Amino acid sequence: MSRRVLVTGGSGFLGSSVVPGLAADPGVALVVSADVREPRERVTGVEYATVDVTDPGAVSDAVSSYEVDTIVHLASIVNPPPGMTDDVAYRVDVDGSRNVLDAALTHGVRRLVVSSSGAAYGYHADNPAWITEDQPVRGNDAFAYSRHKRLVEEMLADARRDHPELQQTVLRIGTILGERVDNQITDLFRKKRLLKIAGADSPFVFVWDTDLTAIVVHAVTADVTGTFNVAGDGALTIDEIAVRLGRGTLAIPEVVLRGALTVAKPLRLTQYGPEQTKFLQFRPVLDNTRLKTVFGYEPAYTSAQAFEAWRAAQGL
Repeated sequence: MSRRVLVTGGSGFLGSSVVPGLAADPGVALVVSADVREPRERVTGVEYATVDVTDPGAVSDAVSSYEVDTIVHLASIVNPPPGMTDDVAYRVDVDGSRNVLDAALTHGVRRLVVSSSGAAYGYHADNPAWITEDQPVRGNDAFAYSRHKRLVEEMLADARRDHPELQQTVLRIGTILGERVDNQITDLFRKKRLLKIAGADSPFVFVWDTDLTAIVVHAVTADVTGTFNVAGDGALTIDEIAVRLGRGTLAIPEVVLRGALTVAKPLRLTQYGPEQTKFLQFRPVLDNTRLKTVFGYEPAYTSAQAFEAWRAAQGL
């Protein structure tokens, strides 16, 4: 069956790779890239629609007018720009996801693929060393992105219970790396000494962007649904990352760093707030066994290989 796919956030970082990936797949009959922004470049054969996910009518109209049977929901605020409030991010992340879900149910969409995050598990001291999909999504109320992902996942779980006719694939994605990736996380890796919480290994799992694109396309076209952690094999601690960069680390007690960030963030001396200490201290380390054995995708890049490819692309 050929899919008719609407991609929210089609002009974003991930959408810019997913849209052409879907357009090139023979199992996809139509791709509609829906966003409030113009794409960096247009792909032949793709329909482009101006859709704000915070506007329920706009989302519903797009799903209806293009006779969509599959939605890939990527629209989210991962790295809020300076000055964006949590309320604005909530409207995109949570209200926008509700609008997409409502439109899918109203118009009989067959499949919904959602980009969630390992952040949905939350940054907690009692997280297992390797976290699997059967662990609860707890988020962190102090960390807006993590809280929003938890709320969206709770919404999706309710829909799976009440509307089993809508097939869902939820991708809990680790830290994305690619040749062009430059964000708050990679900023950490550019410092002369890498910041770490004293006594914490702060392991990272990485997924290379071409692997992630292939995984999203597979979620649309393959006969598999469910919730899956998305990461390459293995993990790298902050110390291992520092060694690969030829740099040292700066270990600071958590209480000291939290106090410093509490003062520095309001003064705009740093982009990081006190909630970031848990991000460094208790990172959820994603077990990708289900991705390989149930979903049926073996990442081409391990976490270490993804980091090395990013480091080389950045000339570090």
